[in-house]
Amino acid sequence: MDSLTQIALGACVTAALVPPGQRRKAAALGAFLGTLPDLDVFLNYGGPVENFTMHRGFSHSLFVLAGVGTLLWLVLRRWWKPVREHPRSWLAAILAALLTHPLLDAHTAYGTQLFWPIPSPPVAWATLFIIDPLYTLPLLIGLIAVLIRPASKITGRFLMAGLLLSTLYLGWSWIAQGMVAHHARQSLAAQGLSAPRMFITPSPLNTLLWRVVARTENGYFEGFDSLVADDSPIRFTFHPSDDPAMAAASVDVPAARRLQWFADGFVSANVVDGTLIITDLRMGAGDNYIFRHAVARYGNPHWQLIPAERLPMLSRSGILSATWERIWSAEPNL
Repeated sequence: MDSLTQIALGACVTAALVPPGQRRKAAALGAFLGTLPDLDVFLNYGGPVENFTMHRGFSHSLFVLAGVGTLLWLVLRRWWKPVREHPRSWLAAILAALLTHPLLDAHTAYGTQLFWPIPSPPVAWATLFIIDPLYTLPLLIGLIAVLIRPASKITGRFLMAGLLLSTLYLGWSWIAQGMVAHHARQSLAAQGLSAPRMFITPSPLNTLLWRVVARTENGYFEGFDSLVADDSPIRFTFHPSDDPAMAAASVDVPAARRLQWFADGFVSANVVDGTLIITDLRMGAGDNYIFRHAVARYGNPHWQLIPAERLPMLSRSGILSATWERIWSAEPNL
């Protein structure tokens, strides 16, 4: 999620877990801890593919963060009076601020390596867009209450209400995704595709309009489903993918294998002027995707490794207005 949301979440969970008189101190520490895992974005892992696929890696591991949180608590218990006075409350607060960060990130499409160093694909439940005001707003209200009147009873109620409302909204996102998945399976079955692998994620800033990607052996189907406007089967558009080229390149090109692993197979490939371009299908739409990498060039007879390059996203203005219109109308405009 975005930094503002993580700061607000970290501040609220820590403030809610410590005694009322220590809420403001806890919120300050929680705001820092809530954004701490994302500082890995400043690390250079050696190239664009490495930077893309190693973000949300070790710094988002539940194992690593649990250890870091415990060590930080031990240090603070020795040197900081509030933690010495209420050690158990502060241990819970510190761990909650750190661990809720990757768990919330795992609800977005990017993917989060919750179990690093176990080499399983990143977790991407994709029930929330990376910025969602309806999730963040209740937390911000709770945080503002802490800053204004930290020790009052009404602030405690605002904190609990903010955390409850944001959690209920998170739960709604799972229900909404399940509804879309059911509709998508019915729609695909009507087209003779009974069991394709699907990736379902919300469109920007909401959980009412969802994008469905169904991966097949030679490409993928893409469609949109509005929980407000769509009653008829989802209209899917097929996009081809040069999977044989991607499979051949993966033998000799680690970047090609890494990108497929990171997206759990939800990638497409095309060859442009002899260069293999791999696109992450989870973030973007149509022919406009955020993460596209050139990773190999065709040789004779094998694909040759080249310095990987992240390609720019195509300019697409009006996406937010088009999304808003599509929520309320079944007419395709995305």
